[in-house]
This record gives sequence, C-alpha cells and structure tokens, in this order.
Amino acid sequence: MKNTVVNTEVLFQDLGLIDYQEAWDYQEELFDKTVQTKFHNRKVSEDEQIVTQNHLLFCEHPHVYTLGKSGKPEHLLIAPDKLHEVGATYYKINRGGDITYHGPGQLVGYPILDLDHFFPDVHKYLRYLEEIFIRILADYGLQGERSPGETGVWLDVGKTNARKILALGVKASRWVTMHGWAFNVNTDLHYFKNIIPCGIDDKDVTSLEKELGHKVPMEEIKDKAKRYFAEVFQVSLRCD
Repeated sequence: MKNTVVNTEVLFQDLGLIDYQEAWDYQEELFDKTVQTKFHNRKVSEDEQIVTQNHLLFCEHPHVYTLGKSGKPEHLLIAPDKLHEVGATYYKINRGGDITYHGPGQLVGYPILDLDHFFPDVHKYLRYLEEIFIRILADYGLQGERSPGETGVWLDVGKTNARKILALGVKASRWVTMHGWAFNVNTDLHYFKNIIPCGIDDKDVTSLEKELGHKVPMEEIKDKAKRYFAEVFQVSLRCD
C-alpha cells in the first residue's frame, strides 16, 4: 500500500473550541477517507492511483477526560455521575495510552498523516511530535526532555520534581495516524487532580503558564507549533 507519489503538503485547519465528540467524528471521517484511498490504490494501476492527503487539526476542547484503549477506568478518580459537577465529560476512545484531560487553554493537535509519505515508523513519529514542543519550550528558556520509557515532553526528568507538559496518544492503521497531542499552555491544572494522568501517579503535571508565571497568547503558541511541525516533518502547510 506504499504510495508511488510522495505528498509533503499538509492541509491545516484550526477548529477553535470544539466539542470532543465532534472533533473525534471529523478525525474519523478524514482518517477513513485516507485508509479507503489506500485500499483503492492497491487494486488499480499506478496511473489510476489517488494521492492521499495529509491533515493537521488544531483545537481546544471543553473540559473532558479521555481514556485510551490500554487505560484503566480506575484512573478516573471522580465518579462518572459527578462529572457534571465539574462541568466535564468522559469518553473511552481508540487511541493508545491511558487517561488524560483536555480543556480550554490547552493546544490540542490531531495530525491525520499517511506515514507512507514520510516513514512507516510510529515510534519515530512520536519522537518527531515531541521534538516540536521541545523546540517551543526552548524559545521560552525551558529545557523540555524525553523521559525514558514514557511518551510526551517533560521538565526536570530524573528529579523528584519531574513534571509533564505535553501528552501524546495516537492511533495508526495502514500507516495512517489520528489523535495526537495535548500541550498545556494556560490550562487549569486543577482538573488533573481528578485523574491519574497517563497512569503515572508519582509525577506532576505542569503548564507553560505555571512555569513562566504568566499566561502566553495561544495564537503565539499555534504559530510556533505550525512552524516547527513544518520544519520537523519537512512539509508545507496549506490552510484548507
């Protein structure tokens, strides 16, 4: 199912503040279309093949907890019937990873990429996503790091005050990706007290606002994320 034509253009959309289910449905639509195109290409001659598209979605979500397929329901520390009291919803979803939180002030990114245009390696893909935010943190004088055996981006790895600022959770099928990252910019960190984030109970969660002592304009972070995404993956972004 490997493409004969490599497409290094990524269609970009900023969905703004959007309900989690609505964004998930839209991801599934783009993901399914890409997978079906790859199935079609297997059955036709090279000159009849359709070039698959790559997508990058940015958004923020209203307060929501999501549990990945390898996660443990008991890592949600608040009773499901109490979620309405904190204005949050809860979904079990088909990405990897455990439980996490999404909410306003957090930059969520959903790349729907055909990795056959890049490299058929999910682990390398995760490292590339991490690299984007290591570069962003460096712009603010912070040293973002990878933590051995764990995904995401951390501060002060190996120390008692190690804390996570970027969470990753992806799904890939036929080398097509969906789901993605959650970067805590001006996030209300109190919501993390209702879960064991990513199933890790001995490390803290932080945000750019907490580390710097002031809020950071979300548009500033979006601009940096777009620029570094294009640099790391060596693509051009086009507004869809």
